[in-house]
Amino acid sequence: MTMDAAAESSESRLSSSQLNKNKPFHNDESCPKEVFPVRGCGSRNTSPSGRIGSRNTSPSRQKVVKTKPRGLDVETVATFGKAVHPDVQMEDNIWAMLPEDLFNEILARVPPFMIFRLRSVCKRWNSILQDTSFLKFHSEVPSHGPCLLTFWKNSQTPQCSVFSLPLKTWYRIPFNFLPQWAFWLVGSSGGLVCFSGLDGLIFRALVCNPLTQTWRTLPSMNYNQQRQLIMVVDRTDKSFKVIATSDIYGDKSLPTEVYDSKIDKWTVHQIMPAVNLCSSKMAYCDSRLYLETLSPLGLMMYRLDSGYWEHIPAKFPRSLLDGYLVAGTQKRLFLVGRIGLYSTLQSMRIWELDHAKIMWVEISRMPPKYFRALLRLSAERFECFGQDNLICFTSWNQGKGLIYDVEKKVWSWIAGCALQSYNSQVCFYEPRFDASVR
Repeated sequence: MTMDAAAESSESRLSSSQLNKNKPFHNDESCPKEVFPVRGCGSRNTSPSGRIGSRNTSPSRQKVVKTKPRGLDVETVATFGKAVHPDVQMEDNIWAMLPEDLFNEILARVPPFMIFRLRSVCKRWNSILQDTSFLKFHSEVPSHGPCLLTFWKNSQTPQCSVFSLPLKTWYRIPFNFLPQWAFWLVGSSGGLVCFSGLDGLIFRALVCNPLTQTWRTLPSMNYNQQRQLIMVVDRTDKSFKVIATSDIYGDKSLPTEVYDSKIDKWTVHQIMPAVNLCSSKMAYCDSRLYLETLSPLGLMMYRLDSGYWEHIPAKFPRSLLDGYLVAGTQKRLFLVGRIGLYSTLQSMRIWELDHAKIMWVEISRMPPKYFRALLRLSAERFECFGQDNLICFTSWNQGKGLIYDVEKKVWSWIAGCALQSYNSQVCFYEPRFDASVR
């Protein structure tokens, strides 16, 4: 680092005492408006995490209280109070001389949401997100871990909250940079998020990075009709593809279209064979796209490398009420759904596709106490999606979330209340600064 750069960096940084005075790192209402942990989203929050602080009489004392929140049949353990750590004074003249590469390597290991909030510290940190050296270090460090991204519109204003599973904290991310027509959340992959919507009479799609607040609209498709979309990211060559399958109104004459960011255009592929889809939900794993079909019974599989469809005669389990396809790691494909004709006999089960025998093999069942808490009524609707052998369940009416780890065989509730908006759309999300929309 040159002396001029060090001087500029020293002037632009806030001193330690100024940081403590402004409290930019504290998780309360004094946080910058761009990103802050969500403490509550309305009167419907019955989670103990939404009441943290109301009963704490000693900030330095750890107290564990077991409660049974209204609407849940299982006990939830909530910890009130946080340990107070002594303030550490930092010498500005020492930290101002920190080598550039060491500074970038340290910053690359800070949780992404904290870096996003630190942009307001100084001009240098505000521009660090576009620095190639920092992005290189960031791409080499281990991933932050899986997160849940929820998107909804409040009075036509886009709202977004992200729940970090490693940190077990909700963060609010401003989403007012998107155009008004971007209404439907398609999904997320490799740090990018895809939306679709009607721009006037034209069906469009866009891809954005919530952390860098960058986005771009994809070119118009060859056939201007609303389609089922799914996005996949290839981090090796830093590119992404968007696959447009059948028309949402059931038009079977439309060919499959694939957008490739490397050539920035849509290409037309084979028309899906005439089938009756039993769900619009799709799952993508091992370069293959899967959809459920009723006639003929089984799955339709689209090979992205060849651009052709083929039918897999994998019969569904008996008495399956509703099924969701969920992609796991590598070639693992899961089927999640309810079994049973009556509410007292219903249960939620998880199957895995045996590719060799072309049959579904049951691997897990949701414990009854979780099932009763998630779905109160037999006709109640739910959403299910997954990533990296994690399966998330959300109830449309209850506003609750449940995570199942297929490898560890562990069930856990999602804390907070950002899932309680009736029109919220949810997907798994991996926060990455190096994910580019170009």
